[in-house]
Amino acid sequence: MRRVLKFFKWLMGLVAVLAGGLAACLHFATTDVIRVGSAYTAKIVCSNVFIAGRDADEVLKVDVQAPGHPLLRLMRLDVDKEAGTVTSGLLGLFGKSLAVRQPGLGCTSVASGNANELLKQSLPQAPAAAAGLWPLGNDVAPSQDPAIAKILDDPALQGPGMRAIVVVHNGRIIGERYGEGFTTETPLLGWSMTKTVNAAIVGTLVRDGKLKLGQDGVLALWAGDARAKITLANLMAMTPALIFNEDYGDVTDVTRMLFLEGDMALFATEKPLEAKPGLKWNYSSGTAVLLSRIWQNAVGVDALGYPGSALFGPLGMTSAVFEMDQAGTFVGSSYLYATARDWARFGEFMRLDGRWNGQQILAPGFALAMREPVEISDTGYGPEYGKGQLWLRGPEAGTPAGVDPDAAFDLPGDIFWILGHDGQSTAVIPSKGLVVVRMGLTPSKLGYKPQALVKAVLGAVK
Repeated sequence: MRRVLKFFKWLMGLVAVLAGGLAACLHFATTDVIRVGSAYTAKIVCSNVFIAGRDADEVLKVDVQAPGHPLLRLMRLDVDKEAGTVTSGLLGLFGKSLAVRQPGLGCTSVASGNANELLKQSLPQAPAAAAGLWPLGNDVAPSQDPAIAKILDDPALQGPGMRAIVVVHNGRIIGERYGEGFTTETPLLGWSMTKTVNAAIVGTLVRDGKLKLGQDGVLALWAGDARAKITLANLMAMTPALIFNEDYGDVTDVTRMLFLEGDMALFATEKPLEAKPGLKWNYSSGTAVLLSRIWQNAVGVDALGYPGSALFGPLGMTSAVFEMDQAGTFVGSSYLYATARDWARFGEFMRLDGRWNGQQILAPGFALAMREPVEISDTGYGPEYGKGQLWLRGPEAGTPAGVDPDAAFDLPGDIFWILGHDGQSTAVIPSKGLVVVRMGLTPSKLGYKPQALVKAVLGAVK
């Protein structure tokens, strides 16, 4: 018996030593994958708490842990609503990350974890939506057509994790649905739908002559090397030919940029060429962030309020919150929150070729040019990307190789898409006067196709 107890004590001592060693290793040499996970957790929870008014524990469980990497299930939070901060770490101890609320600008990840290193910025709260019928106001008179109601109530067409659907026909919302816990007032993250909005902001500066699509030498750090030949048009079309890994794996260029880098534009600027600019198409969030930096440089000291004054204000997108990185660059690849109705406003704006309420918001012809095909984005059945950070066909999840996913649903040839991670989509069909916004938490592995929803709506509208 003594031998058993002695062995047991020895074994417990060994476990304690190993556990202490592991803890020390995690503390002093936290891996990048843990840091990415903790920074992602802090950022998503912070934005949803302080922008969307959601419960932190629910966001952690539903938005972060349920669909994500198994490591995320070990993340623990500390939310300080008074200070406007969210801290996250593995078991609450290792790889700690910080996200800080910036009033009017959502939340910012602080790569160093030191809030004192964050340049504090804020914007005044946007005015309430004007009175009157949508889209100029926020009053909605939905269709009473039972066929529309049947479509919007169909779980298969809604898709798993649906949070909002808004259908616009000929400039009016004819139907909308919201998932449990979400309403017309809930700002929702567009992820890469932000790219198209960011590109439209460029169009306002082209209108004013402050930027030109054909100009090169767009960033001072590229002066004197081959990257100086990259034009604004190359960046808009995702053809600057810069090396950038967009895979959402453990630690890649995109996850490192979004969650480990305080200056995202600098990170993307330092990427080398892999081909001559214009000859290689590569979908890249780094490219979108570079566009943000370029248009902010063109605006100058008024850049902080420019998205609101140039685009969101004129369109009545009063819920829009565009988030920045630690260096003060808008994260034009990923971080725009807005209600589903405001995302629909943007889709309608794109359908109307950059005009709104009689005003030319974008340079004449700019919105049409945004959906001109990038020929080298052809993956086997025609170009899939447009020259203004938007898609010419919808998600391919579940579609056999070599099959155009939109053609499989017999959708009109002029359809184009504004798409984002985890099931965010806006389908725009100018010839049919139709915009269909669908937001949710729907990983691509689930195979949901918004084309089915759009096809059903097309069959129901007059």
